[in-house]
Amino acid sequence: MKLADTHAHIYDEKFRDDFDEIMDRINNELDFVVSIGYDMESSEKSIALSEKYEKIYSVIGFHPTEIKKYSEEAEKKLEELAKNSKVTAIGEIGLDYYWMEDPKEKQMEIFRLQMELARRVKLPVVIHTRDAIEDTVKILEEYKDLGGIMHCYPGSYETAKKLMDRYYFGIGGVVTFKNNKVTKETVKKLPLERIVIETDCPYLTPEPFRGKRNEPVYVKYVAEKIAEIKEISLEQVIEVTTNNAKKIYSI
Repeated sequence: MKLADTHAHIYDEKFRDDFDEIMDRINNELDFVVSIGYDMESSEKSIALSEKYEKIYSVIGFHPTEIKKYSEEAEKKLEELAKNSKVTAIGEIGLDYYWMEDPKEKQMEIFRLQMELARRVKLPVVIHTRDAIEDTVKILEEYKDLGGIMHCYPGSYETAKKLMDRYYFGIGGVVTFKNNKVTKETVKKLPLERIVIETDCPYLTPEPFRGKRNEPVYVKYVAEKIAEIKEISLEQVIEVTTNNAKKIYSI
């Protein structure tokens, strides 16, 4: 079995010059990659890539810093796009109080609208939360019929326990950072059966490439770190996390 990258932005301009080489590496080394939208344009680009390449799947939605572009018309278009067989979730959606492009109340409103959209189209959700974990969890508790992935999970194990029956926890390159004790502690306590691996490329590049462009095949460094932290084999990490990804995304 091979690893999967459950959260990538491979339509990004940073991949323009060597995209074919990146796809060759994906085809050779990974099971599949999920391309995540953050607004309408990136959502459509993700779908286009998923239609062109067998190993690419797509997730569509509006990131909390992009909700100025959200409208009734945009929501209808997302609902139509969600019928595509390669669309696996609604995301990345949620709350971001770090950048605070829009007031908390507005962020919560659009977050709920997209949760309701996911409910209508019967898809899981990919959740972005930054400096907003408490409010994020409160809203997720309103939608107990929905599940998905907590992308780049920033919270504690205690908070994770509140969501563990419905959500998987995305672990990326930050777990390899030397000073990131919180994520390492959370990974140690989280059951492997609730972890999925991601890159968030081109961002959050793991060691030993920190500071350079990230790409999907770098999930192997995340997997190796998880195996080290949990004191289990790399093969076990690969098998369980890839099966988790297939399960939540219905792949």
